[in-house]
Amino acid sequence: MNNLVMAYLGDAVYELYVRQYLISKGISNVKDLQKESINYVSAVNQRRILEELLDNNILTTDEIEIVNRGRNASSHNSKTTDIITYKKATGLECLIGNLYNTNKERCDEVMRYILGVRC
Repeated sequence: MNNLVMAYLGDAVYELYVRQYLISKGISNVKDLQKESINYVSAVNQRRILEELLDNNILTTDEIEIVNRGRNASSHNSKTTDIITYKKATGLECLIGNLYNTNKERCDEVMRYILGVRC
């Protein structure tokens, strides 16, 4: 699959994991859920989370390659963030989409790590 298609899938999968996590924390007000989800789903926070994954050697060499392919495949379509942030967020989404498509267990591991990161 095309890397941008993987990022498209990864965006949806990532959002679902975040929503399930926030609901499991007992947040029941939709406005509160939306406010809290921004800590995970905004491009700025996705960039920060990706950098944390890389700094803590959580990703394998193959996973880093997937991130880089996704990052390099993206075009800058955001009016709210800079190109580097946008590309890194796309790289993270590409990784999540790829893992979901090929290795759900590893996808779960990476998402558990991400959701454990204090935003």
